[in-house]
Amino acid sequence: MPSVATPEFTGKRVLVTGGTKGTGAATVDLFRSRGARVATAARSTPPGGVNADLFVQADLTEPDSVQPLADAVTDAFGGIDILVHCLGGSTAPAGGFAALSDDIWHGEMQLNLLSAVRLDRALLPGMLARQEGAIIHVTSIQRRLPLHDSTTAYAAAKAALSTYSKSLSKEVGPAGVRVNAVAPGWIYTEAAEALVQRIAENAGTGETAARQSILDALGGIPIGRPARPEEVAETIAFLASDRAKAIHGTEVTIDGGTVPTV
Repeated sequence: MPSVATPEFTGKRVLVTGGTKGTGAATVDLFRSRGARVATAARSTPPGGVNADLFVQADLTEPDSVQPLADAVTDAFGGIDILVHCLGGSTAPAGGFAALSDDIWHGEMQLNLLSAVRLDRALLPGMLARQEGAIIHVTSIQRRLPLHDSTTAYAAAKAALSTYSKSLSKEVGPAGVRVNAVAPGWIYTEAAEALVQRIAENAGTGETAARQSILDALGGIPIGRPARPEEVAETIAFLASDRAKAIHGTEVTIDGGTVPTV
């Protein structure tokens, strides 16, 4: 069994969506540090550039953007061995169900569910033909602990992604492709800070009060802090590695103990 200090992903071809910031960027960095060739995609190139072997500018909430991304990665790498869906987030306003228009619901589903469904559909045939591969869907504990004031649509989309991931695992596991999910709790990323700012603006409070409102809604974090993006990336890499060959069709929670039930 390889040590985590060795380049265990040497020769592997990896695509990480949403890999320019937060958990996605940490995941790109980790796979590259362990020998993989890594591609990523995002709506725009960040000012500081991208730490990946291949960057494709693509808005995966648009159906027509998915196949060009799949083609670009296949042309550059000859295929994909590991597909990690880090893309996700919420831009919905606070205010509960009444603040969620059809357009907001549609946008949350496109970003958090259908982008992954479409990209799997584009790249899975190559994995099935080789009878090997690993797919990781990044879901959220909010599928079990939704924040009704601000993330109902996001939580519903992530719940759907979790169900889809489980169903896909049952279908493609016998053909050699492992499918798992990672469910982060509150990870302190740029997106989390943006959520704090939106809550503060809508409530007319400061950001400290907004952060506390999130902690209160979650029921607290027993370890006393949000997780870091690198900690989520470590779990993603483990599930994609040969060290986890027998782990399939499961969802690993990374929340510092936030979910209070078994």
